[in-house]
Amino acid sequence: MANPQIDTDAVVSVLNNILEAELAGVVRYTHYSLMVFGYNRIPIVSWMRNQATESLAHANEAGELITQLNSHPSLGIGTLLETHRHDIGDILRESLDHEILALAEYSKLLDLVNGRNVLLEEYARRMIALEEMHLGDVRKMLKKPDE
Repeated sequence: MANPQIDTDAVVSVLNNILEAELAGVVRYTHYSLMVFGYNRIPIVSWMRNQATESLAHANEAGELITQLNSHPSLGIGTLLETHRHDIGDILRESLDHEILALAEYSKLLDLVNGRNVLLEEYARRMIALEEMHLGDVRKMLKKPDE
C-alpha cells in the first residue's frame, strides 16, 4: 500500500524504532517486576507486569502498521541498560526515562504523518496520549506524600 502523501521509508523507520522500544519495554518491565521487594511489592509487580503486557500489544500494533505499509518489521530490540539499582525509586526513574524516549518516537511519527495519513495520525495521537498518561502515573508514583 504505497502512500504518495507520506515518506514511507521515514515512517517505517520510526515505526521500527517504536517496535524496538516497545519490545525493550516488555523486557524492562518484566525484569523490574522480578526485582521489586518490600511491603508494597504486590501492587507494584502487578502494575509492572501490566506495563509489560501493554508494551507487547503496542509492539504488535507497530509491527502490523509496518507490514500494512508493505515493509519488514525489525527483529531488533531497543536499548536495555542494567544499572543494578533495584530500589523502587531507581526503577521508576529508569521507567520514566524509557517512557520519555517512547513518547519522542511517537511524536516523530506524528510529525511525519500529520495531515497526510489519518490512520497513522490517529495512531500516533492515541499512543502519545497513552505515553503521557504513563508519564503522569510514574511521576505520581515518584512523588512523596508531603510534596
